[in-house]
Amino acid sequence: VQLQASGGGLVQAGGSLRLSCATSGLTFSTYAMGWFRQAPGKEREFVAAISRNAGNTRYAESVKGRFTIPRDDARNTVYLQTNSLKPEDTAVYYCASSSGYYSANDYYRESRYDYWGQGTLVTVSS
Repeated sequence: VQLQASGGGLVQAGGSLRLSCATSGLTFSTYAMGWFRQAPGKEREFVAAISRNAGNTRYAESVKGRFTIPRDDARNTVYLQTNSLKPEDTAVYYCASSSGYYSANDYYRESRYDYWGQGTLVTVSS
């Protein structure tokens, strides 16, 4: 199983980036997907999650209204569309997949995820 995150880079505050997470080796449509991030000197934190049928999404309060997490099952890929970026969004962003069936709030927990990508760095300048 591989999760390949890409799309990070340097962007000015107020800008946008679309992160991609391409997967292989798993039946993508049967996995819930999530994005987490880790800022320098901080612990990794939940950003967003999407259910198997894309019917449910969850967002951290800090990104709600600015980020979205669409998925494309035909391409085995999940995205993180980041808009109105702020310097505090600077972090390495990780995608992860979850084969379990949990309550909606459980997808905030790293332990619910089976596989992780390598991360892609987003740097937001002020």
